[in-house]
Amino acid sequence: MLVRFSITFPTRKNQELVDITERVRAVVVEHGADARLCAIYAMGATAAIMVQENWDPNIPTDVITCLDRLVPKGVWLHDRVDGNGDTHIKAGIIGPSEVVPVEDSRLVLSTWQNIFFCEFDGPRTSREVLITLV
Repeated sequence: MLVRFSITFPTRKNQELVDITERVRAVVVEHGADARLCAIYAMGATAAIMVQENWDPNIPTDVITCLDRLVPKGVWLHDRVDGNGDTHIKAGIIGPSEVVPVEDSRLVLSTWQNIFFCEFDGPRTSREVLITLV
């Protein structure tokens, strides 16, 4: 079994972590009866997917702050092209995808884990995430 779905949504900030757990969970509940894995993939070279703590609302801010310190804006060769070299590097560090186990049509995440879309070059009117159930 291999099924693929797409979810789209806008982003509101230049950089933000958007919790997409419930949207992914809904796809798995509806279509994942035989699935054992859920692959989540961010479309776009300036976005990423991260499984991260869901309890402390400071974590997304801390992630962005950490990446800003590691990868400052305005010092990369790509900035000469379109000024967003840092966004590509941040997306590459985090990575475009995560794979989460599925059991009985539910995501197997720990109590403190959620799935986040990482926006590094927003805001955007539409971002797309592919969800593949295997």
